[in-house]
Amino acid sequence: MTAPEKAASESELVNLEPLQDLDRQLLQLLLKRWQLAQSCSGTAIEWMGASNAFFPTILGETELPAGLEEESIAAWLRHTASLCKHPDVNSRVAYLGPKFSYSYLATTKFFGDAAPLAPVDTIEAVFEAVACGDCHAGVVPIENSTDGRIVDTLGMLVKHRLGICGEVLLPIHHNLLCLGGRETIVKVCSKPQALSQCRQWLARHLPQAELSAVASTTEAARMASEQPGVAAVASAEAARQYGLQVVDSKIEDNRNNVTRFAILGTATPAPTGRDKTTMLFQVTHKPGALADAMGIFRDRDLNLTWIESFPIPGQKAEYFFFVEAEGHRDEPKMRDAVSALKQQSLRLDVLGSYPVGTIS
Repeated sequence: MTAPEKAASESELVNLEPLQDLDRQLLQLLLKRWQLAQSCSGTAIEWMGASNAFFPTILGETELPAGLEEESIAAWLRHTASLCKHPDVNSRVAYLGPKFSYSYLATTKFFGDAAPLAPVDTIEAVFEAVACGDCHAGVVPIENSTDGRIVDTLGMLVKHRLGICGEVLLPIHHNLLCLGGRETIVKVCSKPQALSQCRQWLARHLPQAELSAVASTTEAARMASEQPGVAAVASAEAARQYGLQVVDSKIEDNRNNVTRFAILGTATPAPTGRDKTTMLFQVTHKPGALADAMGIFRDRDLNLTWIESFPIPGQKAEYFFFVEAEGHRDEPKMRDAVSALKQQSLRLDVLGSYPVGTIS
């Protein structure tokens, strides 16, 4: 190393000292936050749910310089909260695996990267892991803005009667991944929902390619990493994990493609002022019964944000109804609405009240 190069190197090291001092301060603040967290009560769901609801507030109060994205700062805050949360007896979280699937991304968006995660193979397995107490919480998709309701999740909510304690809104950006260029692709693999959400793009750009449904987007990425000529529709995270090229990004047909995930568990989040309540009910099979039930929310000025019918197994032309309304079950208007709906229902399950999810 020449003398000028050595001098320049030493100068750079000297300039790092203020940053290193800040790193020490950040570490001390992290330790202080961890110590405070140990004295806080609540489950992992309540802890992370409250943190996620608070982050948009502090981000809105902070002017970020160019180059710092709000989403990245939110992820950093979420990871910090995940590291510092109160240690539950059982804080494992079940999700529809494997790692780097969209369910995995939704799970880490809510619980952070430090949460102990338990990947399972089916939506039913997520419910069973929570119902039997093997996991403290579960994360399942409930609705997609392109394909609509997730039938398996609704069926399991009817069967298991587990509570919903939170939600995650995850923008779904599909990417075409492979080892070579687009011209080498003869087969495209992904899970059926991902292929469906990209069907117009695939028909336009890869009309000759065979489309093959597999168990998950992560499995598709693994296959693409091992077989030349095979491409996967999957996340950018899966591309990094399996050493694949992102040949084309954001190939979903709907640019506003979002999947909503439900957080399953027994926690009862406190009101935040920006909550929703999810219910499942069945009314008698007679003219006007459903309209009367909907009138309960109208008469109390409660806005419905989601309504979905689900056939009752073994009964012809009989349905359960899922509804979501703005407000918390502990608020007077919602409490009154639930009481009135109970009088008109053959079955009523208040699945939960929780903070409204945000896309950021």
